[in-house]
Amino acid sequence: MARAAVSGRLTWRVGRLVEAHRETATARTLVLDVPGWPRHLPGQHVDVRLTAEDGYSAQRSYSIAAPADGDRVELTVQSVPGGEVSPYLVDVFTIGDPVEVRGPVGGWFVWRPDATDPVLLVGGGSGIVPLMAMVRARRAAGSRIPFRLLYSVRTPADVYYADELRRLARDDGGLDVTYAYTRAAPDSWPVPPRRIGVADVNTAGWPADFAPACFVCGSTGFVETVADILVALGHDPRRVRTERFGPN
Repeated sequence: MARAAVSGRLTWRVGRLVEAHRETATARTLVLDVPGWPRHLPGQHVDVRLTAEDGYSAQRSYSIAAPADGDRVELTVQSVPGGEVSPYLVDVFTIGDPVEVRGPVGGWFVWRPDATDPVLLVGGGSGIVPLMAMVRARRAAGSRIPFRLLYSVRTPADVYYADELRRLARDDGGLDVTYAYTRAAPDSWPVPPRRIGVADVNTAGWPADFAPACFVCGSTGFVETVADILVALGHDPRRVRTERFGPN
């Protein structure tokens, strides 16, 4: 059984784009219908492969943005200048077009709805994507486990899932959302733009003695900074799970 499950995850499947919408000027959410897709956990990712007419292919990994929903796989992709895959997915990929998908991949950076510990999510830029899958999975499961999300982003225009996060922060008493702006903040924002620091993590996070499950996702520098801060604040390093991303 285990061998069959692993084999299924390593199988390339053809998915088709069935829905798409912009998150920001350079990011787009894609909903794929992938027949035979195995269920995935929030925090996992997929490999996406594009093949040109001359046979040249390129593949990249993208985090899944939503919990399991039949054969649907939802991704949010940030276009990287000069990239081989992301500019196509963000600006060219059209409803009905096919793409190869393999996964789900990863078993460490995941949150399971039957978990009972409080959760701290810290995302930098597009690192919000797998964390949003966890937020959505919590809501879909009707879980009352308290979540705190600290989202570091350059400007208000760069916020992914802005309307949904606004609604959740307003309506869900178990979810706290805090923003840290690094380049430009909204009018009347109480602090000037700056990189995330100890004060941000300490204020928006949980006390270490609460033993929260901590998930940190972003660029390598961002992840290392936040992980170091959490450990310095007394969090058990074994409870700090990290995921890094690079150009796509």
